[in-house]
Amino acid sequence: MRWEPLFRLLGMLVFGALGWEISRMMTGVERLEQMTLESAKLMVPVTLVSVLLGALLTPWITLKPARAARSNLRQVPVAQLLAGTIGLAMGLIIAALLAYPLSLLPDPFGTILPFVGVIVFAYLGVTVMVLRQREIFSFFRFPRSQEEEEAPKDAGKDNGLLPQEGPLMLLDTSVIIDGRIADVAETGFLWAVLAVPRFVLNELQYIADSPDVLRRNRGRRGLEMLDRLQNNPNVEIIFIDKDPKDAKQVDDKLISLGLELGAAVVTNDYNLNRVARLQGVQVLNINELANAVKSVVLPGEEMQIKVIQEGKEVNQGVGYLDDGTMVVIENGRRYLGQEITVQVTKVLQTNAGRLIFAAPAQPVKESRQRVSSK
Repeated sequence: MRWEPLFRLLGMLVFGALGWEISRMMTGVERLEQMTLESAKLMVPVTLVSVLLGALLTPWITLKPARAARSNLRQVPVAQLLAGTIGLAMGLIIAALLAYPLSLLPDPFGTILPFVGVIVFAYLGVTVMVLRQREIFSFFRFPRSQEEEEAPKDAGKDNGLLPQEGPLMLLDTSVIIDGRIADVAETGFLWAVLAVPRFVLNELQYIADSPDVLRRNRGRRGLEMLDRLQNNPNVEIIFIDKDPKDAKQVDDKLISLGLELGAAVVTNDYNLNRVARLQGVQVLNINELANAVKSVVLPGEEMQIKVIQEGKEVNQGVGYLDDGTMVVIENGRRYLGQEITVQVTKVLQTNAGRLIFAAPAQPVKESRQRVSSK
């Protein structure tokens, strides 16, 4: 943003100079001493209008294209960027070699064709290199051993898609931002290679650059989790550039990529979980894993719990176990802020997790004693 005033000033100077030269050519004034009142009435307004146009148009022809190009370059894979640069250089070299012979042609061909050659060969060089980058790069890749020479061309390591063989787990944006995948990976329960598609990484970067503070913090947390996974020596994580063309949304691309590679999708998104399973893609849900490893609580058991807040119903209190399970305590409002002994009355399993209903143990014991005395 700080460059905009400087570019506006330069644009005003350049456009003002162009306006002055155009008005001078229109009036036939070659020197400043030759300017008359009639010529000044034309030259001064044209110059001022050119200055205003320079102030208005300069950001649109300088900063706006530069920002758009920078945003698009972030989404271009490194291999394509390198291939395009090499192709552009080769096209310009060929155009430079042909420029002199073409300039010897009679006018107007000798003047126009060298410029046309630069445009045509630059475009052809970039297009050919980007479209055939895998074949060209593999042609200059020398095998390191006899086994690599005899390996089939359609093997997983040589197809340009994946750097290794074996099962894959595709990480969704939600599970990366959640962060628990890093803790699970440190325990050694993940048997496959973790794969982050390039479009998921682009979505994380977009969230991290969001003007909203909450979204920006979530995106940065996701990038920190990826850095944590990369620094874990017991975890193998890769980034793949394959982008399915038959889908536009990130969830659809993950499902398509999972079907193509035979990989499992790791996510916390309930909708993605259901859609992926309907299409035959294996899904690993961190929330389901967390619910599966929670301790089993049966009705009638007693536990110590602190009443933290009021419940939705009258006289209800709410507490939480160490694993985050909510405990709704009947008649627990009067114990707000206290740690009491409760007895489990009912356990419900929902899609969001378990919900435990309990009652204070002391009133339950007193009511039982009253019934037995009667």
